[in-house]
Amino acid sequence: MKRQVEDWIILADKDLHAAEIIFKEDYPLTNIVAFHCQQTIEKYLKAFLIEKEIPLIKTHDLIRLNGMIKETIDIGIDENKLMIINEVYLESRYPGELGLLSEGMPTSRQAKEFIEYAKEVKTIIQNKLKNEEALEPTSSLRSQ
Repeated sequence: MKRQVEDWIILADKDLHAAEIIFKEDYPLTNIVAFHCQQTIEKYLKAFLIEKEIPLIKTHDLIRLNGMIKETIDIGIDENKLMIINEVYLESRYPGELGLLSEGMPTSRQAKEFIEYAKEVKTIIQNKLKNEEALEPTSSLRSQ
């Protein structure tokens, strides 16, 4: 695995950890949990793109990032959930019209679902990256 991929994964895991800590508070800041879950997913998608040597673009759009991956391989990301967390990300950061969240902020139940979905994406991408490593020839074979 490329060092840059490892760096993205470390940052993604920190975002997930932050979401979990904030969620456990007596008064969870559910919009901040949603933000960190979106960031976790974004960083895992970007790590996968880097590993596949697909050029990154400056975007926070999870649908677009997943679409870039799908041009090469469908890794099985639930696009309906991806669309929701993608929308909530913007709504959690900037005031304005709230499309998907009629109550204005994610509920605690929704925040918990976002954490679970971020973990699901993490697992999918980690498994794909591990499978890729298993298929790579060993260094002794590469030098022959």
